[in-house]
Amino acid sequence: MDPLTTFDGRSLHEIRRDLHRHAEAGWKEFRTSALLAAALDDLGYDVFVGEDTVDPDERMGVPPADELAAARERAREEGAPETYLDAMGDISGVVAVRTFGDGPTIGLRTDIDALERQEAMDDDHRPAREGFASVHPGEMHACGHDAHAAIGLGVARAFADGEFDGTLKLFFQSAEEGGRGGKPMAESGHLDDVDHLLAVHIGLDEPTGTVVSSYDTPLSNAKLNVTFTGEPAHAGGEPHAGRNALQATTAAIGNLYGIARHGDGVTRINVGRVRAENAQNVICEEATMRLEVRGETHDLNEYMLGRAREVVDGAATMYDVEYETSLYGKTTTFRNDASVVDVVEAAAADTDGVDRTTTAEFGGSEDASYLIRRVQEHGGTAAYLGVGAGNPSGHHTAYFDVEEPAIDVGVDVITDAIGRLS
Repeated sequence: MDPLTTFDGRSLHEIRRDLHRHAEAGWKEFRTSALLAAALDDLGYDVFVGEDTVDPDERMGVPPADELAAARERAREEGAPETYLDAMGDISGVVAVRTFGDGPTIGLRTDIDALERQEAMDDDHRPAREGFASVHPGEMHACGHDAHAAIGLGVARAFADGEFDGTLKLFFQSAEEGGRGGKPMAESGHLDDVDHLLAVHIGLDEPTGTVVSSYDTPLSNAKLNVTFTGEPAHAGGEPHAGRNALQATTAAIGNLYGIARHGDGVTRINVGRVRAENAQNVICEEATMRLEVRGETHDLNEYMLGRAREVVDGAATMYDVEYETSLYGKTTTFRNDASVVDVVEAAAADTDGVDRTTTAEFGGSEDASYLIRRVQEHGGTAAYLGVGAGNPSGHHTAYFDVEEPAIDVGVDVITDAIGRLS
């Protein structure tokens, strides 16, 4: 299967499969962004890329410069349109804007990044069996963001002929995984004049034909990178001369799980990654870990994050090592506006292929929260909706896939809802 060098004339299902095959993890979505930018430009939209899509200083969890450079070069080799690839520099993502009339400004946010995980390659997995599994080792669309990108482009196509009284803004956001890309895009300025915003997620264990008109109240989340730095020494000959970074790390882990949960609402903590590249006979001089906290509200999340930082500080003091912390990602929470939810429900009721509409609370975290809150803080309304997709395996697993007719359902429901909001 040759990679697409243009989306012109391609079906949304073909585009989704091409993006799935060329999965790009967060802040590395250069090929995805360049192909989308070219397609949106051809449809008559004003296209923004690179620093024009985010506040660069607000980015979190950005890979090292050499990784970004390698991802850009890979995108070039795989057919990314040069004009847009060069214009975006080292920042992926796209914002597309087109004014059709004097009506309200309506936005749609879709995320476009893959996960850092290996995809299954056996015949039990449809993408592998049919030739569109990821060709990038350790990168996989295991959460449906390839379908989200296709939905966003499908909505752009639906309005390309100009039958819309207002301004349409399409946000193709990088680095949702880890909560890294929403805040910088929210602070780009592009959201400040949006009257109504929709954000969408496909799948989430709902069957094809179901529309979730409101995914509400996700948990606030923060992910923290921690590096402990000690002093190496020979573990047999001079154990007293070392300062053990790994010992500080293990002490921190035990005490992090001991943080008291808060009585005002749901709180969570998890240590997901620990690393120490060290010989068994050397006192460890450096160890790293990544942890996450969650809270039902912003304040509860801040409580957990503050206590986690205190635990890290205490472990470093206990074992006489230094430490550094940095935020890898962060999200907040939101409440959907009932007026927009009602519009989505009405649109779903009139869409072929929809046989059930429901509402649900969002059990995880989502950095569309920053875009939603930005719109609401500036007087607009917003809602986060879901489109069922009959996933044969759970999100973030090696066998994740989506039923592609859900893409068409998503485009039709969102297009109808945007028309009603105008």
